[in-house]
Amino acid sequence: DEATDPSVSEENWECIQRFCEQVNADTEGPWFALRLLAHKIQSPQEGEALHALTVLETCVNNCGDRFHSEMAKFRFLNELIKVLSPKYYGIWSSEKVKSRVTEVIFSWTVWFPQEVKIQDAYQMLKKQGIVKEDPKLPEDKILPPPSPRSKNSIFDTDEEKSKLLARLLRSSHPEDLQAANRLIQSAVKEEQEKSAQASRRVNTISEVSENVKRMDEFLESYRRGELSPADLESLQALFQRGERLRPLLFRLASEAVPDEEALAEVLQANDKLSWALGQYRQVVASQ
Repeated sequence: DEATDPSVSEENWECIQRFCEQVNADTEGPWFALRLLAHKIQSPQEGEALHALTVLETCVNNCGDRFHSEMAKFRFLNELIKVLSPKYYGIWSSEKVKSRVTEVIFSWTVWFPQEVKIQDAYQMLKKQGIVKEDPKLPEDKILPPPSPRSKNSIFDTDEEKSKLLARLLRSSHPEDLQAANRLIQSAVKEEQEKSAQASRRVNTISEVSENVKRMDEFLESYRRGELSPADLESLQALFQRGERLRPLLFRLASEAVPDEEALAEVLQANDKLSWALGQYRQVVASQ
């Protein structure tokens, strides 16, 4: 009640910290805490609901796997959804509260990608038009840290950043939590860029492989004099597409330099494509 007191405008960080300590000390702490927080987040008083959301996010930062597991269940997620849904409390919840709830759920989809129920809940909100676009998270937003179960996070590979983040998240000072948020958001951006690069690499290599396979088949038919005019046009189109893919492969190779395995895949795809294009020039274009 003290931590979510609507008559106080500023967060009571001492009470919030004590609340987190109590959650960690009690075996049933996460379950009880989330029941209490759901009730407060659904409060018709905007200040109380916003304070409760701050407490919730601080618990996610400080209360570990047991809390994460409990909050990722539909039992709790449905309570958050009720705040947004016009069938429940969405008709009278303030826009500020609904915006914060949306930010909370979205931030969890980023940091807990393995929690399928969180992903499903957020996608359902988008499908129903309750959430129209992904929110832009403000810098002073208290974000959940990366899941300890995720692999190859920047915090797994950069020990200094990992130690700094842990120290900032343990602090009860708002400015330290804001610094932690900036560090987390920077890591999110870096990991999203890596993910986008990996996705481009996988998609391009897959397209190259398919193109080379089809070119091989068409060239074999051409050598036997069995290629129809329509298939010859398709072969020419594949050649032209292959020519456009080569610069993309060079760019992907430069991005993949730090990752030897990824670089090897790109270079192998480039070799196959170069061979197929060379065969086309030798067999078809020369005639």
